[in-house]
Amino acid sequence: MGHQSKFPPEVRERAVRLVLDSEREQGSRWAATVSVASKLGCTAETLRKWVRQAERDSGRAPGLTTSERDRLKQLERENFELKRANEILRKASAFFAQAELDRRPR
Repeated sequence: MGHQSKFPPEVRERAVRLVLDSEREQGSRWAATVSVASKLGCTAETLRKWVRQAERDSGRAPGLTTSERDRLKQLERENFELKRANEILRKASAFFAQAELDRRPR
């Protein structure tokens, strides 16, 4: 279904906590992010995204939470399927209507 991370959720949560906790010591969030990312073995940008998403999930930053994003993706997939089904039904209807018109009267 979604993208599978090589880092389990527990590791991600711990990494986010470490960034937020060491932000003051490091002088900036980016410095803390780079430091924790190097120890964790992921890129700083990946960790920055985890921190931003954790802030959205907790309500400290604007944007869609993880559950809202999942729901939106589900609705978009459903919408795509419904549009595809409607297109198939529209074409089938046109085909059978044309076949009815082409049929010779008895």
